[in-house]
Amino acid sequence: MVQDEPGTPDADQVPPAPVLPRCYRHPERETGIGCSRCGRPICPQCMIDASVGFHCPSCVGGEQAPQAPQPAPATTRFGGRLSGDGALVTKVLIGINAVVFLLAGYLHTSLAGQWELMSYVSPHTGTAYGVAAGPDQWYRLVTAVFLHVTPLHIASNMLALWWMGPTLERVLGRLRYLALYLVSGLAGSALVFLVSGQDVQSLGASGAIFGIFGATAVLYRATRLPVGPVVALIVFNLVITFSVPGIDWRAHVGGLVAGVLTGIGMMHAPRAHRDLVQAGTVVLMLGVVLAMVLLGTARFTG
Repeated sequence: MVQDEPGTPDADQVPPAPVLPRCYRHPERETGIGCSRCGRPICPQCMIDASVGFHCPSCVGGEQAPQAPQPAPATTRFGGRLSGDGALVTKVLIGINAVVFLLAGYLHTSLAGQWELMSYVSPHTGTAYGVAAGPDQWYRLVTAVFLHVTPLHIASNMLALWWMGPTLERVLGRLRYLALYLVSGLAGSALVFLVSGQDVQSLGASGAIFGIFGATAVLYRATRLPVGPVVALIVFNLVITFSVPGIDWRAHVGGLVAGVLTGIGMMHAPRAHRDLVQAGTVVLMLGVVLAMVLLGTARFTG
């Protein structure tokens, strides 16, 4: 028989590691301090100075107890607030597009002519119409993003938005996601006007949708997910854009570039100044949109 080595206790003789009690108000926190009045364990956040030791908020009541700091709202990696419905803005956008399509296509057909991205300069008189006429017609840059020509047109755009949009909405938050969508749509409209502002008729949410595509590629890159499928989707849609007659490539390219740039600003902003950088990115993109519109307008008024 081999004797146990001296000084080596048996496994069943080793005392268990002490387990600290947990704060009665914050069960996830261990603590070795208890309330000197009731004895319940309390963490540093719940400790209230007393003449002897510490008291808990329940014993002190509301008279001398300091307000417990409110926890910061839960946010995503890119600063968006977590919400119950991560696709609310996407649903609202789809609903707005559907309502406008029904109104302009069936109930109030003149609405399409009032809201489409139209710009025309008469070669005989030099009179400008639509966006080229000046700021009072610039609203068309926005309203055209919510107009569609045929059921297939709106169905394809809204399907793409429903497929790709909620992911971005959840990681960016509702406000940032909505800003990205609108900036991309505006950039697409502005590029259409800048390139061919003398005779333009264009409408559709494709610029905003391409912005969603571009920002999704940035998201996949930032989170180190395989970006190949998203790039393939973008390339496939660009091939369709340049090969099918009647599709306005300028809106698609403008929205795509704006989506990529806005996505980079939002997803690569330093944490210390994240909100400032993200807001600055949106303002900068709006400035680019304004510059394109002003440059396009100057060609007809200069």
